Amino acid sequence: MENGVFVGGGGEGYSVKQWLRLDYANRHGLIAGATGTGKTVTLQILAEGFSAQGVPVFMADVKGDLSGLAKPGSAEFKLHQPFMDRAQTIGFDDYSYTGFPVTFWDLFGAQGHPIRTTVAEMGPLLISRLLELSEAQEGILNIAFRVADEEGLPLLDLKDLQSMLVWLGENRQDVSLRYGNISVQSVGAIQRRLLVLENQGGADFFGEPALELRDLMRTDPNGQGQINILAADTLMGAPRLYATFLLWLLSELFEELPEVGDPEKPKLVFFFDEAHLLFEDAPKALVDKVEQVARLIRSKGVGVYFITQNPDDIPEDILGQLGNRVQHALRAFTARDRKALRMAAETYRENPDFDTEEAIREVGVGEAVTSMLERKGIPGMVQRTLIRPPSSQLGPISPAERGGVMGASDLGTKYEQKLDRNSAFEILAQRTKEAAEAAEKAEQHEADLDAALREYTAGRRYTGTRVGRSTSQPTRRARKEESFGEAIAEVVVKELKGTTGRRIVRGILGGLFKGR
Repeated sequence: MENGVFVGGGGEGYSVKQWLRLDYANRHGLIAGATGTGKTVTLQILAEGFSAQGVPVFMADVKGDLSGLAKPGSAEFKLHQPFMDRAQTIGFDDYSYTGFPVTFWDLFGAQGHPIRTTVAEMGPLLISRLLELSEAQEGILNIAFRVADEEGLPLLDLKDLQSMLVWLGENRQDVSLRYGNISVQSVGAIQRRLLVLENQGGADFFGEPALELRDLMRTDPNGQGQINILAADTLMGAPRLYATFLLWLLSELFEELPEVGDPEKPKLVFFFDEAHLLFEDAPKALVDKVEQVARLIRSKGVGVYFITQNPDDIPEDILGQLGNRVQHALRAFTARDRKALRMAAETYRENPDFDTEEAIREVGVGEAVTSMLERKGIPGMVQRTLIRPPSSQLGPISPAERGGVMGASDLGTKYEQKLDRNSAFEILAQRTKEAAEAAEKAEQHEADLDAALREYTAGRRYTGTRVGRSTSQPTRRARKEESFGEAIAEVVVKELKGTTGRRIVRGILGGLFKGR
């Protein structure tokens, strides 16, 4: 089938080839199954098939195994003969080993080209999800984004957002009059969450140069689609950052790409591994956004494939939009597992040749229950399918080989050096500096005025007391004090002039001179 991706062989003796049609590949898909059942190999062969058909791919490498896509398989590999036998069984006549064009990416810049976005591009909704903020804290974050926009303060990296929150706390009284209450406690809680994110390496993700989507949608000179592999083994240590980044990328694709309707083949296929992380404890607003993106992004020519252990991990409204399905074995040890298995089986179009629920439970490693969309978008009848062997290396390449691939990429010089242009942090710092300088000048001016006044006052002095309005007349208080003193003196004089006064004087003098 020229316009399709070969998945494997189904039917009697696995002789009926199973294809994923390219013209329905943008109708999304699901790859599910328990750990160790072969999901990674299925992911690898689908990436190979899309790339061979000129369709770019973006995928996260959670376990570090998918880097082998960059290198051909080898006849010395221990599974070489089983692969050849499987290819013969399913009629894969032109099976051979080959590598594919790969670009490595890494949010931390260690195992691939740095991949970044700005705080403004991610927006308050996704950052609130990333930081696990409460409703009140999310409201304050929305205020910070609005005020930053009004004040002309670009939010590019984490220090821009941190500075903006500091400014918001310092000016909360004025801002609260317009946007509602802003508590210092909530601002502090957001700052602490940002510090945790920074310690997890999130500061490397926010900044410039930001990722340009066209760099994910390239083909090589031979017309093969570029396979973009995000190194996620370290990133999984911060699962919320991982899920939020992939959701942001989907949202950016949805916002920026033009409508193309139903193209002959997708413009990009996006594989979302560990999809359950996207929906765990997610608020309804976020789930609604994912559903909207999944429903509408296919008209932009983008196919989204969710990879998870159990279909039950995907919300029902989103699960219903995943038309192309590869279901590896599910284990049913508990009542909940059996219920999930039964529900998974009910989502397939029945095949009279076997029981779907039983098949999902019994398929072995490298085998799956598949259902692909057929003409007019009708779900195909479920088949037990033996997945085709990969043409590229099964397992990771060496760090030296990865470094060689990165060194040969023309994107290295574009994204390696982080930029730090004038943004909210620098602008607010400059405003603070200017305000401090103005305050210092005002204090100096006031000090100069005080010194001039003291000098002027000292120049008018000629006595020990300060000169008032006039010294020609005594003050009222002085006159009162003088009158009171004079009155006492007159009384004393009168008494001394009298008889009693004379007796007192004689008594005192007699006492003094009596002994002489």
